[in-house]
Amino acid sequence: MRLSSLALVLSVLGGALAQDTSLVEVKRAFDDALIPGNISLSFDPKALLEVTFPQPAGRPIILKAGVQLPRNATAGPPTFSVVGSVGRGPFVVAAVDLDAPTPQIRTSAQIRHFLGGNFVFESIRTPLLLTNTTPALSEFRQPTPPAGSDPHRYVFLLFEQSRAFNTQTLVNSTTSIAMFSIGNFAKAVGLGQPIGGTFMLVGPPPA
Repeated sequence: MRLSSLALVLSVLGGALAQDTSLVEVKRAFDDALIPGNISLSFDPKALLEVTFPQPAGRPIILKAGVQLPRNATAGPPTFSVVGSVGRGPFVVAAVDLDAPTPQIRTSAQIRHFLGGNFVFESIRTPLLLTNTTPALSEFRQPTPPAGSDPHRYVFLLFEQSRAFNTQTLVNSTTSIAMFSIGNFAKAVGLGQPIGGTFMLVGPPPA
């Protein structure tokens, strides 16, 4: 294993319990990564979205906005929780890759890595675990940046679900995941602006 790869793994393991604790810091991380402009949506979060990746050995990894993970830590599927007051739901969760095929040439972006609705709170404990009561429109797909690419930004967003979501026909289980626009989709079905979010960086496995 190369030293850079070893350092990344040790950093991830050391920060396995690190997570977002400040809305101000999450918003700053989104702004610094130019995410609002790239998704064509404003980002002023009302609550923290916790995205947790189970691991085959060791503790699960809870994302902190902007953390870089090795691809083998992102097999998922992740679970979603909320910290903060956002009402009773239902909610929509989306995940997109903003940098396909590479951050320098984003001709396939966005890639839809998850899109599901009818999420409700499973319990009243904090953080509030979300569970979807219907199948996802797009089940979770593990990040797969191509060899030689710089790390991609994988963004997770939480929306209040609109009445139009369950009757929309723009996306279904057979719709292409490439050339997706979460901003256009949100506008078309009346989701409004995201109320929470986080993101991670994932690069290809070392050669």
